[in-house]
Amino acid sequence: MAENEKKHDPEKEKRKIQAVSRMKEIMTDYYIEAKGAREKGRKVAWITSGGPVEPLIAMDVIPVYPENHGAMIGASKMGAQLCEQAEEMGYSRDLCSYARADIGDAVAKTGPIGGLPEPDMLVCCNNICGTVLKWYETAARFFNVPLFILDTPFIHREFTDSARKYVLAQIYEYISFLETHCGRKMDYERMEEVGRLSVEATQLWQSVLDTCAHKPAPMTAFDAFFHLALIVTLRGTQVTVDYYRQLLDELNDRIDRGIAMVPNEKYRLLWDNLPVWYRTRWLSDKFAGHDAALVADTYTSAWSGMLPEMNGQSFLEAMSETYTKVYINISIDRMFDIVAGMIQKYDVDGMVMHSNRSCKPYSLGQYDLRQMIMDRLGVPTLIIEADMVDERNFSESQIDTRIDAFMETLKS
Repeated sequence: MAENEKKHDPEKEKRKIQAVSRMKEIMTDYYIEAKGAREKGRKVAWITSGGPVEPLIAMDVIPVYPENHGAMIGASKMGAQLCEQAEEMGYSRDLCSYARADIGDAVAKTGPIGGLPEPDMLVCCNNICGTVLKWYETAARFFNVPLFILDTPFIHREFTDSARKYVLAQIYEYISFLETHCGRKMDYERMEEVGRLSVEATQLWQSVLDTCAHKPAPMTAFDAFFHLALIVTLRGTQVTVDYYRQLLDELNDRIDRGIAMVPNEKYRLLWDNLPVWYRTRWLSDKFAGHDAALVADTYTSAWSGMLPEMNGQSFLEAMSETYTKVYINISIDRMFDIVAGMIQKYDVDGMVMHSNRSCKPYSLGQYDLRQMIMDRLGVPTLIIEADMVDERNFSESQIDTRIDAFMETLKS
């Protein structure tokens, strides 16, 4: 056997999720379709990850997500070089690394897929952060394309009727914007069908995440980070519904056959914030080395409730509420209620918070949330400092030591 030939490990092979190959096929086809859109007379819209994608799909516009692309850049370990490209253009290192990486790649086109397909229009929703407003304004100037901004009020306590009317009015403006730039009227029957598929997909996604309530968990949050791609990118399509049915069937089969993603699972943890994309494998192996499985996370769970049951409402009315109440557009008290429910549901022993240099809305309240979790629930909580894309903000030795110390407290 050649020295560099990898040794076959049947146990490791058994733990691999087989649906991964189908996911890769779907995403490859999606990017090929987006890159060839203009030759086929179709339009491309860049849209923020928390933005309402369903009207785009109903209008046969291909949605493209710069944040998803930023995650791909991070996972490909190309984040630092593309962030540096943007910094050389005058953008501050304190700016979100998704934005810097995408801005750098828009010029250099040296990312993992050779740059995103150029947009015909931009759709920006500020329910995730304020950075996207300036980021998309910059992109609109760079590509000389129209920009629509959907403004969602912050939810301190309840989603009020005035907030509902305010957002719903903008959704109709959004549809008018699409009609103008697509040159045709919205087919509202098609819109309702897309909405039905979107609701079904999010329900299936929640069922996928729910399999991790089983002990031992058939997958971990690190797997969920990967399988999240379709619910972000193509919710509202049949291919997404079919994929999550396939994935759910496989995970339930793993439960039936007693296949755990982390062998000898002893400790169950909850992750908060975006992944550290360039170190997901390292972090997964690190926690698994302590017999710890990250069985849930606040990031992938944010999409499971993206579109609830209509409850007699039209799809557009339901959309106005759901897109306003996304996880990082709510108060710390509401966040605590969600996290407390997840701690109970997944029976976790501790929580790991990624204090993410890039994502201020997700990170700034973590110390308060951590104290609430420890004081009210008695759940040990670790905070690690890093960045989702920019590897220059990751100290392996420091994080390695912190994880070891944290796990020792759980074991004692």
